[in-house]
Amino acid sequence: MKQTLQIDHALRLVPYYKVNHCEEAFAWYQDVNLVYLVDGVKRPYSPATLEAMYSYLDQHGELFWIEVKEKGEWFPIGDVTLSQDNLPIVIGNPAYQHRGLGKKVLSTLIELARVKGWKELKVKEIYTYNHASRRCFKSLGFVEDGATEKGTSFILKLV
Repeated sequence: MKQTLQIDHALRLVPYYKVNHCEEAFAWYQDVNLVYLVDGVKRPYSPATLEAMYSYLDQHGELFWIEVKEKGEWFPIGDVTLSQDNLPIVIGNPAYQHRGLGKKVLSTLIELARVKGWKELKVKEIYTYNHASRRCFKSLGFVEDGATEKGTSFILKLV
């Protein structure tokens, strides 16, 4: 059974099934610039698209809500999925983007993958124009693993 992962006093990962933050998430995925970084198209998600995405991620990995604590209250700012074949992460709330939170989240999941005995983690594709994501993954030791249609795949050897 997945547990909440406390990253620090104000940042944690909560398993997807433990709480419903889909209403907040729907708002994030209405931002066409965010969707462009994630999916390569500038089209907001429909409720059905969001539900299908979360269903897929939950079935193919460990899906978490990224929550922060402010003024004594926890609230969602993004989502992340740990799987050996991909590591999708979104900081959906713009007030929390570019503050190093994604790096903290990914560092925690990399350590969890090591504890699980995984040999490597892969990222299927980061688009060429998603500079922040590319920098973040590279700063954690991921290296380019090949060209993709719109970007690059990455890999991190854990052993």
